Amino acid sequence: MSFRAISLVKIHKTVLRLHNINRVLTKTITTSACCKIKEEVAKLLALKAQLAPEDAAPQKFILKTPKGTRDYTPQQMTIRNEVLQKIITVFKRHGAECIDTPVFELKEVLTGKYGEDSKLIYDLKDQGGEILSLRYDLTVPLARYLAMSKINTLKRYHIAKVYRRDNPAMTRGRYREFYQCDFDIAGQYDPMVPDAECLRVVSEILDTLDIGRYVLKVNHRRLLDGMFEACGVPADNFRATCSTVDKLDKLSWDEVRTEMINEKGVTPEAADKIGEYVRLNGGTELVDKLLKDEKLSKTKAAVEGLDGIKLLLHYCELFGIKDKILFDLSLARGLDYYTGVIYEAVLTQPIKVGNEDQTVGSIAGGGRYDNLVGMFDSKKKQVPCVGVSVGVERVFSVLEARAAAGALRVRTSDVDVYVASAQKNFLDERMKICAELWSAGIKTEQSYKKNPKMLNQLQHCEEAGIPLCVVLGEDELRRGVVKVRDVGARREQDVPRDKLVDELTARIANLNTQLDGNK
Repeated sequence: MSFRAISLVKIHKTVLRLHNINRVLTKTITTSACCKIKEEVAKLLALKAQLAPEDAAPQKFILKTPKGTRDYTPQQMTIRNEVLQKIITVFKRHGAECIDTPVFELKEVLTGKYGEDSKLIYDLKDQGGEILSLRYDLTVPLARYLAMSKINTLKRYHIAKVYRRDNPAMTRGRYREFYQCDFDIAGQYDPMVPDAECLRVVSEILDTLDIGRYVLKVNHRRLLDGMFEACGVPADNFRATCSTVDKLDKLSWDEVRTEMINEKGVTPEAADKIGEYVRLNGGTELVDKLLKDEKLSKTKAAVEGLDGIKLLLHYCELFGIKDKILFDLSLARGLDYYTGVIYEAVLTQPIKVGNEDQTVGSIAGGGRYDNLVGMFDSKKKQVPCVGVSVGVERVFSVLEARAAAGALRVRTSDVDVYVASAQKNFLDERMKICAELWSAGIKTEQSYKKNPKMLNQLQHCEEAGIPLCVVLGEDELRRGVVKVRDVGARREQDVPRDKLVDELTARIANLNTQLDGNK
């Protein structure tokens, strides 16, 4: 609604209220007061007339989706559903259970959990006394759920939409409304065992989706805190400095250094020392080198973080994914609730969008957050947690780009059999066969026209990728048979009417076996 229209509505309501007040109070207040009310009403009516002349044309309405959101075609939804099903299969392989939480939470549940990103939370208008916000992620709602339900151990997955008032970049899979796929392990366990399994889960998902080469970057919040301490950053400035380091995947070091000094109050000397560390990455050999570092070796937090990373790399080797892990000191993840290991999956090759190569970047991320549940518990009881979130929108953008380039064939319907007729007046017989096939669990459809053209029916089968077509005709009906057509090979075979379900079931099973063999 335009500003002009909103103003008119407000003025109209105010005029009505003043009229009502005038009627009620006329008998009880002075004449001068009544005159005053009438004067105010007259002024508002005059203003209303100026804003909207009687013959004014209606404002043009622009039909579009809100900024940072989109509609999805059947082809895109098919890609999405297949991706989500593959991800769920991996989650279940690791024993995760599914939960769901409300799309909005009490604002105070979300406040103070996301650092600088808190400004991206969507706040809702007062709805009858509750101040609400749309969920920013699925992690904080999980922590609230655990605290409220008094749950101490849980391995859960959750796939749902979240909302952020971010600057969208649609071709790179960055939206204001988007899906997250979360896998989390809550409970008191030995160090780095569940953390390593989360990395294994991400690796399995990315291998299954086959969207390109990737690397799993890891770091540790305790190491970052120790690094900031060793470089001379005050303890109360660790989180703000960390949020700036987190921008190194988008900004150059010079830009990050400038922000540290000018906006976060870090001294130039401290910033330069941080710069020496955040350029480092490697594996176990780097951990050993940093454990001997003159400054870090004297900082308790840094040593704890390095010991944790060394143990994590050992477990990743046992899980068979060490070759995909990169220990990277520039990885910071700006969310305030992380307390231990943090990680991020990054695609290392660009994707083709039209004629341009575009970098997708981070495609999954997560870490350990041991203190978040305690924030919601009345007795501050902690439930240690670690988890990972897969940014499926970016996965979708890669696969949709492939589909647009013709490198990915997508079937939007699962129908296996189309029931067609070669002559007129076969609608009743087609409907009987459809009912019989549906009752047998066979995915079937037909034309909704009473007398469709045969060519149009076969063309629909080819365009929709329907592999089998049952063709009815007068001669076949007299002989007690139907024709079963292999749409791709364009071959037909007579099948006894009473054997149709068995024949189609066998053919569909054979097609599915061939399809599984080609995957």
